[in-house]
Parts: sequence; C-alpha cells; structure tokens
Amino acid sequence: MNKVKYLLQFIFILLFLLIFRLLGLNISRYLSGKILSFLGPFFRSNIITLNNINQAFPEKDGNSKKKIVNEMWMTYGKILSEYIFIKHFRTQVSNKVFEIEGQSILDQIKNSKEPVVFVSGHFDNFELMAMHIEKSGIDLAAVYRPLNNPFLNIIMEHIRKKYICSKQIKKGISGTKDLLKYFKSGTSIALMIDQRVSEGIRCKLFGKDALTTTIPAQFVKKFNCKIVPVHIERKINENFKIKIFKPLNFSENETIENITLSLNSILEKMINIKPSQWIWTHSRWK
Repeated sequence: MNKVKYLLQFIFILLFLLIFRLLGLNISRYLSGKILSFLGPFFRSNIITLNNINQAFPEKDGNSKKKIVNEMWMTYGKILSEYIFIKHFRTQVSNKVFEIEGQSILDQIKNSKEPVVFVSGHFDNFELMAMHIEKSGIDLAAVYRPLNNPFLNIIMEHIRKKYICSKQIKKGISGTKDLLKYFKSGTSIALMIDQRVSEGIRCKLFGKDALTTTIPAQFVKKFNCKIVPVHIERKINENFKIKIFKPLNFSENETIENITLSLNSILEKMINIKPSQWIWTHSRWK
C-alpha cells in the first residue's frame, strides 16, 4: 500500500515540477508558494507545526502564530519549485542571487586546508548553504536524511550530488562512519542540528528539553576542531543572504553537554531572525 501511495505522490509532484519548468522560476515560485499556503493547513504535519510554535513562542498571540504558519507553508512551496531550477542557483554569479556575509571566513578555511564542522538548521532553502560552501572551493561532505518516498529520493539524491554538494552522507550509523572517514582525510562536514535524534541528548531549546545531536560536540572533543555556524535568509526580492559566523573554538575541558547547549542557543537566535523561515514541521520537542 505504501508503494502505491509513494508512486502516486511521485507522479503528482513530478507533474508539478514539469509544469514549473515550463512556467519559469519566478511564476512557479509564486504559484507554488500560494498553493502550499492554502493546502498546508490541511496536512497532518500542520498540527506538529502549531504545537512547536506554541512551545517556542507561548507569549505570541493567535494571529502572530497563524502568520508564522502561513508564511512557513509559502516558504515550503517556494523551495519545492526551486528544486527544478537548482542548476540556475549553482551557475549564477554569487552577487546576483546571494548576499554573503563572512565570505572571508570561508576563504580562510579553504586556504588553511584544516577541516571544520559547519552547522545550521532547516532555514528556507537550506540546500543553498552547502552549495555555496562547496562553490567557495572547500572540500565538503554534507549529511542528509533520505526522503521517505523512495521514488522521489532517487531524484533528490541525484540533484544533491550533481548541483548542491558532490559528497553526500546518509544520516545514520553507517553515515557516522563516513563522517569520520571524510573528516580524517581533510574534508569538512556540514550537518543540520535542528532535528530530533534518538541517539542524541536532551538539551534546552527555547527553554524546553529537545533531543539534540551531539555529533558536532563529539568532533570537537575528538579532533579539537572548529565549529562554524551558517544561516540563510530569503530576502523580499527573492534573493538570499548567507551568513558565515566566526568559527567557534571550545576548550578541551568543555563538556559535550555544554557544547551542544551553546549550539542550540545559536540555533535559537537564528530561528528568531525570521521564525516563518524555519521548517517547524519536525517533531522537535516530542
């Protein structure tokens, strides 16, 4: 039954993507955003979204929360349409599509040939962060979670490897081994720290315990490496601002718990920049 459901999903989404290709990027982005902002509230994940926003912003009124939800679904729609034009973003001169804050930091990392751990969350079109880091000449491997739909996942893996970041690591136990192998060979790694992971630790996010990955902290303890937070923001003109934060150096006496808490604190500040541009559909505080 699942295979039939996934196949129908695949055909439906593929049809939309083909229509988007014919319409062009700007029209597709607008239409897809409107469609998802209409359909999103009917999805089961909308309940998770509302619960998460209530957890993070109990002080906000109902209208403010509703605005975040509506804009988040619109963001989802825009991202969906942009996947079919991902080559456009890869081949563009950066200053035409991206405003980069902290490019000099990436240049220093590239020249030092010393691997670092880039961390971020699912902000707007998050794929573009790894794309830009690799385009900047940094040897990079990005961790990703395979899609539940196996038909769509084949296409997504192809897109990611060809246009986003050529070295892709599947999330999981086998992926952790690949992370170590790549890092020891001098390859920097990039991973999202905003999803619930069963093998993580409970760490405060917006004042509430959330299962959080300890991989960045473990790499700090094992390799004494630097952690580099990265954030992306969609601007009003549909261009993007990517911010590369100053590398974080933790002392050898710092605990895994404290390092993880520090990164969650940074993540929280990123979310607060534009709450509607963070993907709230993950069961973060379950």
